[in-house]
Amino acid sequence: MSITNPPSEHSARGVEEHVESNEYLAKRQLKKGTAGWLLLAGLGVSYVVSGDYSGWNFGLAHGGFGGLAIAAVIIAGMYLALVLGMAELSSALPAAGGGYTFARRALGPWGGFATGTAILIEYSIAPAAIATFIGAYVESLGLFGIHNGWWVYLAAYAFFIGIHLSGVGEALKVMFVITAIALLGLVIFAVCAIGQFDVSNLTTIAVDVNAAGASAILPHGYLGIWAAIPFAIWFFLAIEGVPLAAEETANPEKNVPRGIIAAMTVLLVTCAVVLVLTTGVGGAQQMSASGNPLVEALGSGAGAKLVNYIGLAGLIASFFSIIYAYSRQLFALSRAGYLPTQLSVTNSRKAPTLALIVPGVIGFLLSLTGKGDLLLNMAVFGAAVSYVLMMVSHIVLRRREPNMPRPYRTPGGIVTTGFALVIAVIAVIAVIATFLVDPFAVGLCLAVFAAFMLYFAVYSRHRLVANSPDEEFAMLAEAEDELK
Repeated sequence: MSITNPPSEHSARGVEEHVESNEYLAKRQLKKGTAGWLLLAGLGVSYVVSGDYSGWNFGLAHGGFGGLAIAAVIIAGMYLALVLGMAELSSALPAAGGGYTFARRALGPWGGFATGTAILIEYSIAPAAIATFIGAYVESLGLFGIHNGWWVYLAAYAFFIGIHLSGVGEALKVMFVITAIALLGLVIFAVCAIGQFDVSNLTTIAVDVNAAGASAILPHGYLGIWAAIPFAIWFFLAIEGVPLAAEETANPEKNVPRGIIAAMTVLLVTCAVVLVLTTGVGGAQQMSASGNPLVEALGSGAGAKLVNYIGLAGLIASFFSIIYAYSRQLFALSRAGYLPTQLSVTNSRKAPTLALIVPGVIGFLLSLTGKGDLLLNMAVFGAAVSYVLMMVSHIVLRRREPNMPRPYRTPGGIVTTGFALVIAVIAVIAVIATFLVDPFAVGLCLAVFAAFMLYFAVYSRHRLVANSPDEEFAMLAEAEDELK
């Protein structure tokens, strides 16, 4: 039973909120205090590590080594600034909604839901892209005699969603071990590759003489840098998901910032190592269309075989952890009433059952396309939109609520997040430009986003749950403003 609140500022914004019973919230509880900062750092690396093993290399076809390298430096700068902004926001507003929670406080319910929707698009589609890469690795290894990817996709979704349903503590521990193995694989790759490095391999893509600024290192000219941006994002995509674990973290005000910054530090190193060595050993042209670039770069030796097996672990780590991320984002939006509330009900192990299963079914169906590069771009589109909104949220909260408790403060303040905002806007435009080669993909992304917003406009904005943690953060701030 719910009790409708009297008209408030929320009504003036075109939304209506009500208080739900303790029973409602009791059915939507996550396990508290499971993770420390080291486990969160592992979670952050786990989200992303598959991007080191596959996906980024498609950017070589669009920008050559030079174009992708420059794009990677720019995007690395954006992510570092973004992570520092996220660290502050997560220390001030530690809730399972992550980016949605931040934007809800700064931009109101419409901005909060738009941010949550963009994140949900990213996290629902990214596992589908990773599933296709897992299939490529399984086929290249000849495991179980499988030569048809859909069996791999189905098994991956079913098995790893099942582990998540067993409880977050068990899931995060499994993830941490797999991630450690994946990082070991990158170390082995680097040791094997460094002796085979040949600088001439960086420039094996034919130069487009008609492209402005074209050269051996920039075969597609200056525009190649632009075209490579979506693929450079793959080196860091989903690192922003660490705050989604805030409600399941011990001392989240301190541990979430420490975890996300530590993860970003590791990923900066792995990005540089993988980009330079893979291209310098395997050749830019040869690696530009590979579904398994690190292995193909090493050839057929024992090192390649070992990295192939471990690379599969890296892909599984990201697949596994992003399932966690989409379930927490969907859980938070559902618990607050933005999406159907049944999606946030948790089982006896405090895992959100339908929030794990429903996006998994959708992701599996998308994976059947087998178009990993296209799915990658669709995920990046959702991510880039969310980055813009989250950085705007940081700037707004710094301006509007300068005295809000912030256990961690972003070095450089709004200058830092302003830089991330500018690059994120450029990234959105770059992704859309890349999409234009496949109008169906861009149309599908925009249609899904519009459908979510229409659902909110017509139905759920009248049914928000005032006493959900994320809404409470925003309502307290609004009440304080009214008292000033």
